[in-house]
Amino acid sequence: MSLHVLTQERARPARVREWPHAWWLAVATVCFGAFMGQLDASIVTLTYRPLGVEFGTSLAAVQWVSLSYLLTLAALLIPVGRLSDARGRKLMYLYGFVVFTAASAACGLAPTLTTLIVFRVVQGIGAALLQANSVALVVTSAPEGKTRTALGIQAAAQAIGLALGPTVGGLLVSTWGWRWVFGINVPVGVIAVVAGVYLLPRSRSFHPSQGRDRSGLLLLAAATTLGLLGVSAASGLGMPGWAPPALLVVAAGSAVGFALRERRAAAPLLDLALLRARTVSVGLVGALSGYLVLFGPLVLVPIVLTGAGLTELRAGLVLTALPTGFALAATTGERVFPRSWADRPRSTVGALVGVVALAAMAVVPLTPPWLIPTLALLGIALGLFTPANNNLVMHAVPTHTTGTGGGLLNMARGLGTALGVALVTLALHLRPAGDRLLDGPRVAVLVLAGAAVVMVLASHLSPRTPNPPGEGDHGRGAGLEHLA
Repeated sequence: MSLHVLTQERARPARVREWPHAWWLAVATVCFGAFMGQLDASIVTLTYRPLGVEFGTSLAAVQWVSLSYLLTLAALLIPVGRLSDARGRKLMYLYGFVVFTAASAACGLAPTLTTLIVFRVVQGIGAALLQANSVALVVTSAPEGKTRTALGIQAAAQAIGLALGPTVGGLLVSTWGWRWVFGINVPVGVIAVVAGVYLLPRSRSFHPSQGRDRSGLLLLAAATTLGLLGVSAASGLGMPGWAPPALLVVAAGSAVGFALRERRAAAPLLDLALLRARTVSVGLVGALSGYLVLFGPLVLVPIVLTGAGLTELRAGLVLTALPTGFALAATTGERVFPRSWADRPRSTVGALVGVVALAAMAVVPLTPPWLIPTLALLGIALGLFTPANNNLVMHAVPTHTTGTGGGLLNMARGLGTALGVALVTLALHLRPAGDRLLDGPRVAVLVLAGAAVVMVLASHLSPRTPNPPGEGDHGRGAGLEHLA
C-alpha cells in the first residue's frame, strides 16, 4: 500500500460527488461522531462502581477513567485544529475515528485500571481529532443557505447520543458488564470510517501553521493534570499528606508559566489578548461553570442510587432526565424565548433556573421520585443557558480568530467537565453518605449550586449589547458540541 493513501485525502466517488444531495451523506457521516461523542460522555460514569469492585480500588482512582480522557481532549483540541488546517480535515477526522475505535476496543479488554486509563488517554487523542474537525466538515459540506439546517441535524444527533447514554450505559453494565460500555463504540466506529472515506469531501484549502508552541502545550497539560491530580489526591487516591498541596502549588506555577509563555510566543497556543474582552472572559467562566454543573450529577447520581441498592440500569434511567432536558432545551430553545431577546437575558434566565433546580435538589430526598423532576429542570436550565452563553463568546471574538475562540470555548468546557467529576468525588470522600444533614451528596449538590451562581454572575456581567445581524450563526449547534 502506498504511503500516499495514508497521508493524502481520498476523493469521493464521482457518483457521490456529483449527486445534488451528497451533502446530506457527508452530514450523516459526521453525525456518527456526534452521536458517539455524546453517548460516550454520559455513559462512562455508570461504570464507576463496577470498576471499583473489579479492580478493588477507590472512587478517587476510578474517576481518572474520565479525567484522563477529558484532560487529553482539552489539551489537544487547539493544536489538533492547527494540524488539521495544514494536513486536511477529512484526513484528520478519519484518523480520529480509527484511533478512537481502536482505543475503545483496547479499553474493553484492559486487564488493569492503569491500563484502562492509558487507553482512555489514547481514546482522548482520537476524540480530539474528531471534535476539532466535526463542525468544519459540516459547514464545508453543506451548500450555501443550508448550513444552519446541517448544524441543526448534527445537534440532533448529539442530543440523541447524550439522552441515550445513561440508559444504554445502565443496560450494558447491568447485563453484559462494564467492558461493553467501551465495546459498543467499535462497530459504529468501523462503519463511520468506511462511510467517511467514501462520503466526506476533501479539504478545499490548506493553511500550514506558522509555528508550534510545544512549551505552551506542556505547561498547559502540567497545570491541568497536576491540579486535578491534587484534588484527586485529597479525594482518597492514597498519596502522602504533603502530596495534594505540593501538586496544587506546582500546578499553579505551571499555569503562571503558561500565561507568561503565551505572551512571548511567536505562535502562541492561545491568544490571551482575546481574554481582555469582558464578554469573552466572563463567558468562558460561565461555560466552565455550566459544564461543571452538567457533569457533576452524571457522577453523583449513579453513585448515590447504586449505593442505595438500585441497579445501574435503574440509576441510568433516572439520570436520563438530565441529558434529555438539556437536549430538548438546547435544540428547541429558540422557540422558548421572545425573538427580541438577546443572548444575555437568555443565558441569565437559564442560569437562574439552574440555581432553583439545584436548591431544590439540596433539600429533597435523593430518591428517584424527587430526582427525576429536579434533574429534568436542571437539564432544561443548562440547555437554555449553554447555546446563549456560547453565542455571547463567539460573537465577541473577531472573525479572523474564530478558530482560537472556539478552542478557548472547548477548553473551558473540557476543564469544567473535569472539575465536575473531581469536585463531586472530593465531596463524597470528605463527607461519606450518612444520616447527617450535610453528608457528601448534599455537599456535592451545594458545590454545584455555587457553580450555578457563578453562571448567573457571568451572564449578568456580560455587556448589555444586542446580538449582531445574523445572530445565532456562530453558535448554532454549539450547545451540544464537545461533550466529552
